[in-house]
Amino acid sequence: MHIGPARADQKPQPLPDTGVAGIRVGTIAQMARGTPWRLEHMHSHDHAILLWITRGQGRMILQGLRSGIGTHNAVFIPAGTLLSVELGKQGFGLAVHLPEDPDLGLPEEPQHLRIRDVQAQAEISTILDVMQREQTANRQLAETAMRAHAMLMSVWLRRQMVEHGDDGPRIPAAHRLVQAYCALVARDYATPKLMGDYAAELGVTPTHLTRSCREASGLTAADILTQRSLYAAREMIETTSLPLQDIGQSLNFSSPAYFSRFVQHHTGQSPSTLRRSAQR
Repeated sequence: MHIGPARADQKPQPLPDTGVAGIRVGTIAQMARGTPWRLEHMHSHDHAILLWITRGQGRMILQGLRSGIGTHNAVFIPAGTLLSVELGKQGFGLAVHLPEDPDLGLPEEPQHLRIRDVQAQAEISTILDVMQREQTANRQLAETAMRAHAMLMSVWLRRQMVEHGDDGPRIPAAHRLVQAYCALVARDYATPKLMGDYAAELGVTPTHLTRSCREASGLTAADILTQRSLYAAREMIETTSLPLQDIGQSLNFSSPAYFSRFVQHHTGQSPSTLRRSAQR
């Protein structure tokens, strides 16, 4: 059937936006929301994140492996990857939060790339700048545009992975063990499993696991598990109205008193005090 041109008095109808919701760009500092522990404690997210650092230096622990970070570093963090970031006061960078979408073609493994090529630095900076402007412009088809730019970002990332494929040394067996441990902690931290249970699941002794974790990250295996549990506890205490005993129960603490002692010991404040401070 032939469809003629629209009459002058007919307004063109906007195309439906078929993009993927949830792609957003912010600063790394915004991830902390004014409280450094949100970046510095071992934690994980239910979505992927790309960090692009444009100023300053610091250090991070990515899936159990500690390294320095600095200007023009790109860090890709898949969903469920344990992370700790300490970026100095002068540090600045952007964080792109990405929903689960196989069509984006994002890597399955964590990546830490030091981008030395000036053209590559300019490319990713331009992509992120356009994404920021698209995010705030409130234009039609914004989600579709964000998804298209995210795909360009993914192409850029995979190209850099190819370019840097031979840069780093092979990961030793002890570090692979730590990575496997961190993957289990990210998945099971809210279960009753203790550090020794993880070691048994990985087929090693607690002593060997602890020694490997300390060598790779500077933290013991127990420290990593504790930080992940503490992060979850503080997040629920400070951002929800859930009863404190329910929070402890959701994290498999044996009693409200034990949960309160755990929080008090590691923060210097009781759960109720933390909640009141956050509310203020």
